[in-house]
Amino acid sequence: MTARRSTSPRGAGLWKRVLLPGALLATAALALTGCSGGVAGGGDTASEDGPIKLGLAAPFSGSESAFGPYMENGAKMAIDELNEAGGVLGRQLELVTADDACDATSATAAANKLVTDGVVASVGGYCSGATLPTLPIFNTAEIPMVIPAANSNQLVAAGLDNVFLINGTGTQQAQAMLTYAEKQGVKTLALVDDNTDYSTDLAKSASEQAKELGIEVVLEESVNAGESDYAANVNKVVSANPDMMYWTGYYQEGGLITQQLRAAGYTGKVMVADGSVDAKFAEIAGSSSEGVLGTFTQTPDMLEGATEWIDAYTEKFGAAPGPYSTQSYDAVRVVAQAIEDAGSTEGPAVIEALNALDGFDIFSGPLTFTEEGTLTEGGFAIVTVGPDGTFILEDDLKS
Repeated sequence: MTARRSTSPRGAGLWKRVLLPGALLATAALALTGCSGGVAGGGDTASEDGPIKLGLAAPFSGSESAFGPYMENGAKMAIDELNEAGGVLGRQLELVTADDACDATSATAAANKLVTDGVVASVGGYCSGATLPTLPIFNTAEIPMVIPAANSNQLVAAGLDNVFLINGTGTQQAQAMLTYAEKQGVKTLALVDDNTDYSTDLAKSASEQAKELGIEVVLEESVNAGESDYAANVNKVVSANPDMMYWTGYYQEGGLITQQLRAAGYTGKVMVADGSVDAKFAEIAGSSSEGVLGTFTQTPDMLEGATEWIDAYTEKFGAAPGPYSTQSYDAVRVVAQAIEDAGSTEGPAVIEALNALDGFDIFSGPLTFTEEGTLTEGGFAIVTVGPDGTFILEDDLKS
């Protein structure tokens, strides 16, 4: 199992969660449509029993550990709802987690653990640099991967037929940034990355697209993650004096660089990529976070009619949903639908069913995978730091 297959959509039976955009209902039950009977409709369980295990590798330690619990909770919420509705193929779902620490070595160990634990699908993956080395492990084991957060173009370039992304790609994120930059009259741009796969990939895509649009890239700079003083890098940005600086790395360094940029007198626009869109960015940047923009897929609080979902999540976990909770929730739902449609947990059958999904409702809109296993539209919007330090919607880029 190596090359991606192209499978024509076959109108898979859809089941819609009550609080998804375009499918908002007033009840917490699942609405089932289509001839397949939906996920809760039951299926062929011959010779199979016990729980269906889904694996989630995410950062529960390390610099990006804030995101692991968000992802785990989102996945658990979907699993609990599905189990309450009867499960999948008449069996209960079980979530198995593993800490990848946003580190390639830890991620490799985490993926091997999940395979050994008997998961039939992977619904994890936050850091692209940690997710990339897990691809051959899951591919060899014929385990489909529905990746909720990691979105480096390198994940797509691997060309593996078991890999599916439900977050927009780096190319799509860069396009969203530049669409907004054009609207704001930005003529010059500085790109700063943190030397990770995700960050450098996004910066490269932004550079290529900016030049095509006639926006001058006056600086392309890489920093060493984990440092506390970025004066040398900051001075280069200040000297280049771009209309906007786009930080493509994670929030730990992003917050520090933003703080140091403002202290050094930079007055241009600051925009950060989705790896920095978290309240911790504002904690680190302090007052310098005011006016900072970001590229991000819309979160529940930005979606009309999502109040019930937020309330249910908050009641269940004692805190509001954070970044990638919705994508992880949807990753479970997407896998569950594919298993139901396939009538099997066998990897090749589930992969074929994932390719065949046609208009399946997720938070970012109806899902039909491209031949590369990506979203047909990235779903990125522009967000900004709000009064309480969390990011709020600034521009949905739809007009």
